[in-house]
Amino acid sequence: MDPSESSPSDRKEEEQPAASLPLPAAFLEFLGDNGLDPMLYSASDTIPRYIRLKPGVESRMVSEIESELKCELWKVPWLPNFYAIPPEVQIAGSKAYQQGKIYGIDAASGAAILALDVQPGDHVLDLCAAPGAKLCMLADMLGNTGSLTGVDVAKHRLAACRTMLQKYSLGDRSRLFVANGTFFSILPSNSSLGSIEESTGIKDNGSIFSEWTSKRSWKERQKSKKAKAAGSPHPPSTSEPELIYYGKDSGLVGVRKCDVLCPSADVDACTSGYDKVLVDAECTHDGSIKHIQKFEFWGWETMDRRVLDAQRIDNLLHLQLDRRTK
Repeated sequence: MDPSESSPSDRKEEEQPAASLPLPAAFLEFLGDNGLDPMLYSASDTIPRYIRLKPGVESRMVSEIESELKCELWKVPWLPNFYAIPPEVQIAGSKAYQQGKIYGIDAASGAAILALDVQPGDHVLDLCAAPGAKLCMLADMLGNTGSLTGVDVAKHRLAACRTMLQKYSLGDRSRLFVANGTFFSILPSNSSLGSIEESTGIKDNGSIFSEWTSKRSWKERQKSKKAKAAGSPHPPSTSEPELIYYGKDSGLVGVRKCDVLCPSADVDACTSGYDKVLVDAECTHDGSIKHIQKFEFWGWETMDRRVLDAQRIDNLLHLQLDRRTK
């Protein structure tokens, strides 16, 4: 193989041996209990990070970004617009990042989107949308067609999705709901399944969606305060989905709220209303080498709370296994 075609991880291994992470005793015990070799985490410094260039800027921007980041961009041949860079390179301070021309995204996330085989005009539902890189890629692939609905149980993480969609000018055909994805049953906004009032008897109060604004009403602010006071980071499965963002071409502007926000009585009908559904569920992160490496900066003492906490793992397990019973 031509040395110029070698991957960044190959080159890193040739330059110096991998450094072991100072894994804490509790995590080593966790690995032992699950039959995992701690040496799996020793190669963290050889694993590249990945960025995606916004389509349309690739051909003229690669050399400019390389100059700004002071590193070579290695093209990922099987993932369009993806490039690998050395793991120590920071992109947040670059003009390309600040101007919305590049964003960080794992190759594994890109692979999930690629497998979804999104086509122009599709109506796509992402049930675990936060923190937003996959949403941006989906919106890029849809372009000015179809629609994109993002759902997540964590409002503060979904707010990050909203920020990303706006930063990269990709939110015009998108809408975001805070909801438990296992119970989400709101149809695509373009659905022609008839009026909610006609099918359910719900009375229309005349309220319609105007153009979205970040300003919240007094009622919405009070609702948010009550939710924070309740102390639960996730909405209960019985609570109504909360719409926190919609774009000007999302199909909501000028539409009656009762026709959009009332869940479908038939979950199967809701599922069939979308052309593609993505579920990249939250995990414990104990298998992610790059995630574990972050504890060098966060502090290894926080690992018990962030990764090893038994209640957190149990909650995740039940959330992932949960499904609506008929």
